[in-house]
Amino acid sequence: MLNIVGHKSIWFVISGILVGAAVVAMLVFSFKLSAEFTGGTLWEFSIPNANVSLGDVQTFFNHNLSIADAQISYDPQNNFYLARMGVIDEAAHQKDLAVLKSQWSAFQELSFQSIGPSVGAALRQNVIISIILVFIGISLYIAYAFRKTSRPVSSWKYGWITLLTLFHDVSIPAGMLAILGHYLNVEIDTNFVVALLVVMGFSVHDTIVVFDRIRENLLLNRPSSAKASEGAGRFARIVNESVNQTIARSVNTSLTLILVLLALYFVGPADLQYFVLTLLVGVTTGIYSSIFIASPLLVAVSPKE
Repeated sequence: MLNIVGHKSIWFVISGILVGAAVVAMLVFSFKLSAEFTGGTLWEFSIPNANVSLGDVQTFFNHNLSIADAQISYDPQNNFYLARMGVIDEAAHQKDLAVLKSQWSAFQELSFQSIGPSVGAALRQNVIISIILVFIGISLYIAYAFRKTSRPVSSWKYGWITLLTLFHDVSIPAGMLAILGHYLNVEIDTNFVVALLVVMGFSVHDTIVVFDRIRENLLLNRPSSAKASEGAGRFARIVNESVNQTIARSVNTSLTLILVLLALYFVGPADLQYFVLTLLVGVTTGIYSSIFIASPLLVAVSPKE
């Protein structure tokens, strides 16, 4: 049997370093926000069967269309271009579209989305509120679900520990995106937010599995006296046994998801690459936190003998 609880200081130090680095990255680098959050235009198009390079398209937008802030990227796998620029109205859109079609007869518009600054700010605010509400809702639910498990750790501490593990699992991929945004100009959009919410869902699922086994073992091994039930040594032993009983299930379940995400990362659509990467990092940290952080934290906050 692995002595996971007995080495809890090691796991706490590892997580402290990772979370600390992630928080510093977010504070120092911040995030590179997409047009969805700041306002701007996303224009997706293709130019099939045309001898044109990414540089040609970039030059045409900057000079012929006089859009100096246009940034063009190309997805070779799906053969389409994505232009990011400031907000342009529908009249300018139709005018530029006509010019592009006259330059390249094979030009095909796939999508056009222009978001005003006020809409982007409102969306950004709604995203922050939704994440906070999810944090609060999950912690309150856990505290309620474990209300009958009051010794030696009260149910509200289960909720707080779940909240800490969720922050752990969300902050690490968020810090990674902040670093990628600074060095590789990777932008975050609504896909990033969806990825974080999915990570939170998988993280709390794994944590509940372990907590539920701890609750079952506490009820099955309830001592005759209340005083004995508060023994820290006994509680640490039950927690360690519970983690060992569920570790194979947690790893095997999450490993199947990780294999799917790896396949999507390498052969999936290029525009979802960083969405999948966020999920990969978040699910991996979720496995780690449910086994090595959440349960040892219960022992750390339990009363001492």
